Amino acid sequence: MTARATSLETGRSRAPRTARVQRLADRYLLLVYTGLAVIYLLLPVAIMILFSFNDPAGKSNFVWQGFTLKYWLHPLAVNGLPEAVGLSLILAFLSTLAATALGTLIALALVRYEFRWRSATNSLIFLPMATPEIVLGASLLTMFVSIGAAPFFPLWFGTILIAHIMFNISFVVVTVRARLAGFPRHLEEAAMDLFANEWTTFWKVTFPLILPGIIAAGLLAFSLSIDDFVITNFTAGKTQTFPMFIYAKARIGIPVQVNVIGTIIFLVAVGAVALTTLAQRRSRST
Repeated sequence: MTARATSLETGRSRAPRTARVQRLADRYLLLVYTGLAVIYLLLPVAIMILFSFNDPAGKSNFVWQGFTLKYWLHPLAVNGLPEAVGLSLILAFLSTLAATALGTLIALALVRYEFRWRSATNSLIFLPMATPEIVLGASLLTMFVSIGAAPFFPLWFGTILIAHIMFNISFVVVTVRARLAGFPRHLEEAAMDLFANEWTTFWKVTFPLILPGIIAAGLLAFSLSIDDFVITNFTAGKTQTFPMFIYAKARIGIPVQVNVIGTIIFLVAVGAVALTTLAQRRSRST
């Protein structure tokens, strides 16, 4: 009897401890896991930002030597870097505009309308996202060479632009479709009951409501375009974009200015996302 009573008291004392541990795990485990995941994802970015202030002794920027701001004062003072950065920005801007416009229209068509080959089109949209980039780049190169595209696009700028628009459209369609999934159609019907035509209804009701999704899709397309290397390497010819410039310099030593440009692009992207989020919150509050 004494042993049984002792075991019962021990079990009762362990129960509150187990419950306490369970409560602590429920409260902090997910928070700790999320924090570790964020640190893991942002650690390379933090290293890039840190080494943008490095003062290396030679061409290599892999060992910390000392703090300096001189590379921030002259971020483009490397031969070939201004042209590469400018070309990447132009490509990203043009491909984002085209892919966002086309992808938004495709998403509206897939969600709103029933037409022939709709299910096939819906499935084919995901192919560029599922296809490995090296296969996609090789296929595009084969297509451009077989149709004789090079004479029509000097320096192969046009072939890079076509390739970027092609793989960006899929991401835009998926993002805008997610926004259209829970779209309140009764607002459009109310607008048309008030004698608004389809064009006015789209610009006054539909477009403002799906604009956050379009902006998110555009930001995603811009980021995918400006940092693409594999597909661009197949379709660029002698043209050199910013990622290709980094790859070429990696063999002899990446200059500090590359870290500076990367930090600037990262900060601009984060700022754009922050401004978009604040604008959405203000629109919801009003």
